[in-house]
Amino acid sequence: MIRLKELTEYLNLSMEIEKFSDYCPNGLQVEGKEEIIRLATGVTASQALIDAAVDWGASAILVHHGYFWRGEPPRLLGHRRKRLSTLLKNDISLFAYHLPLDAHPEFGNNVCFGRMLGIKEHEPLFKSSSDGFGNFGQLSSEIRIDELVDRIRSLTNRDPLLIGSSNSIVRRIAWCTGAAQANIYAAISVGADAYISGEVSEQTYHIAKEENISYIGAGHHATERYGVKALGEHLENRFGIEHKFIDIVNPV
Repeated sequence: MIRLKELTEYLNLSMEIEKFSDYCPNGLQVEGKEEIIRLATGVTASQALIDAAVDWGASAILVHHGYFWRGEPPRLLGHRRKRLSTLLKNDISLFAYHLPLDAHPEFGNNVCFGRMLGIKEHEPLFKSSSDGFGNFGQLSSEIRIDELVDRIRSLTNRDPLLIGSSNSIVRRIAWCTGAAQANIYAAISVGADAYISGEVSEQTYHIAKEENISYIGAGHHATERYGVKALGEHLENRFGIEHKFIDIVNPV
């Protein structure tokens, strides 16, 4: 068990939230019961995730995609009202860490995804975090791009989109989880053979073809599951609370 205030302070300090100018508030977004025994984690605080957390008996939920995004309608109507109503009715706290969880050196989505790809040493894709996030590094040896696609398919349990020849040989890889297709320009600038992200835009196809870089769209949800799960496991080990990662299937 850990008190809500203590966990909030620990997470905010660990995630270094004051360093980020984000699209949403990072940290505790909805206040629930004072003591946390069971912590559920997931990618997005959807109704399906909340309902699953309620069924499990969660005291709090920690996600990557929370609420109160810049530009959202300020009224609590429809699905937004229902989500908050369920949290408040069941006295469940909601934590959300967006960019801090993308960038964290140990529990970050990018670090975790690169580790799972087998890239042990890497560098930031941008010199300053104000310019963007992502990493680049090298595989232990050259492989065919279709082997890398197979590796990602096994990790994410979904079919990645490949732009480029399946016969291409790659070793130097750049990546950024989530909706970061525009970072392909940074990947080109560091000489990457391939760039991996979660989403793809219409123009991405032409850029990849004309710049002779392979592009792999591995899924927004699929690439951002690993950071929040790793953070939840860390909190379980550190504070002795129960943790459950709840993966709500999302094909996007």
